[in-house]
Amino acid sequence: MLRIVNRVVLGVLGLVLLVLGGSVSAVGLGLDPPSWWIHDGRHDVLLNDTERTRWEAHGWWWPTVMAVLAVLVLLALWWLTANLRRHRLTEVLVDTGDGEGALLRGRALEGVLAGEATELEGVSHAHVQLTGRRNAPETRVRLLLEPHVDPGTALNHLTAEALTHARNSAGLASLPAEVRMKAVKHRAERVS
Repeated sequence: MLRIVNRVVLGVLGLVLLVLGGSVSAVGLGLDPPSWWIHDGRHDVLLNDTERTRWEAHGWWWPTVMAVLAVLVLLALWWLTANLRRHRLTEVLVDTGDGEGALLRGRALEGVLAGEATELEGVSHAHVQLTGRRNAPETRVRLLLEPHVDPGTALNHLTAEALTHARNSAGLASLPAEVRMKAVKHRAERVS
């Protein structure tokens, strides 16, 4: 969702800046602007003295300017923190059954899942990443399969063994997984 918002916001801002900059450049290069345009001609300034000082005498002007700028700064900071936020889950909340809870390091669970997945028959390499919330984690699993392995069989073994063990050991009601599989490509070797 955040990726879509980023693309839309950046696309709209880029389009607005491109249109404004291009039109100002076109007027500056000598093209005649339409009658409704903010510039009259090549030697016109963006804001003349009258336009710059027109609202200063009103009591609402400076508080409005400051409020708009504060909102813009807050939106920019929110956008920055949203982009810098970690997408990897750092800890998982484990239900201990006594009303309390324990925290399990996300990297530890990822390592165990990847190790157990690598031990499955025909799996050359496994990479696991935990996402979601700490009380409802999700997994992204990438498997590198040997050429002779059936992907359906590998998926069944992964869900029946590694993911089930991880879900049971962490006391989770469910552990949704997105699994991506890719076959190992071996280089051809000359046989003599």
